[in-house]
Order: sequence, then structure tokens, then C-alpha cells
Amino acid sequence: MKKLIMYGRRDCHLCQEMIASLQELQKQIQFEFEVIDIDSDPELVSQYNERIPVLVSATGKQDEICHYYLDDVALDAYFAKVR
Repeated sequence: MKKLIMYGRRDCHLCQEMIASLQELQKQIQFEFEVIDIDSDPELVSQYNERIPVLVSATGKQDEICHYYLDDVALDAYFAKVR
């Protein structure tokens, strides 16, 4: 099963939009994603603060797929690479 991680925070409209886009995409493609609130970890705040939401692979070195908005082309390329 393909798995992704989305770094975000509460009360972030871009984060809510990316979550909704990912949930809609799950109707067509089978994958899981986990949402991690960066405010729970000072290191994550330091790393991602103003770039959220950030979507990364859940394996290996967590390669960044996209940030701010869901990039369908980048996500398709990632899924093609992990098949």
C-alpha cells in the first residue's frame, strides 16, 4: 500500500484543502496518508513552518512531493516511481 505524510497545522485553510483533495483522489487510487501537526514538534516547525502543507513520501528519506497545493502531476510521477 502506498503511504504519504502531510505536514500541516490546525486552522490552516491550505492544509484542509490538501486533505480534501487527497481524500477525493483516494476514490480513484488506493493509498493512505497521515497528517502530522508540525506544532507538536519544534524541529518540524523549524523545518516546515511557512511551507505547509507539505506532502512527502512515507518511506526512505521522505522525499517532498509538493507543498501549498496538491500537485497532481508530481503525485502521479511519485506513484509511477513506487509501483
